Amino acid sequence: MSDRHYVRYATPDDLDLLTPLFDGYRVFYEQRSDPERARAFLKQRMQLRESVILLALSTSGEAVGFVQLYPSFSSVAAERIWILNDLFVVEHARGSGASQALMEAARDHARFTGAVRITLSTAKTNKRAQRLYESLRYVRDDAYLTFDLTIGGPA
Repeated sequence: MSDRHYVRYATPDDLDLLTPLFDGYRVFYEQRSDPERARAFLKQRMQLRESVILLALSTSGEAVGFVQLYPSFSSVAAERIWILNDLFVVEHARGSGASQALMEAARDHARFTGAVRITLSTAKTNKRAQRLYESLRYVRDDAYLTFDLTIGGPA
């Protein structure tokens, strides 16, 4: 982990810190800013224990990023996996090691919970994230295609 960042599990008490980060993440992926929706979504995930959120703090205590993991399973491997759905670091902290610290904490969480894999996807245009993932030994999947079916509401 970076010596400039501290990563810990987020709790419902962190909603005020997480909401602007999650809203910024959604805006990065071309959604309109909606802090109330961001907060409600995070609150529900936490209350229902549907995800694990890791929060990166700078040495001054500023919340600079987060990663959100969703539990899943591989039927073929008959093992637990984690889906790393969200990684976000505020613009002024990018390149500071926060993303790497978050990714290492996610890996540690997966190992601790007995998972065999973390899976993730990113935009084809997000070259910076792709370089990070490859530097951490994530392997690009060239064997499978991903298909999505949008069922009502915004994607």
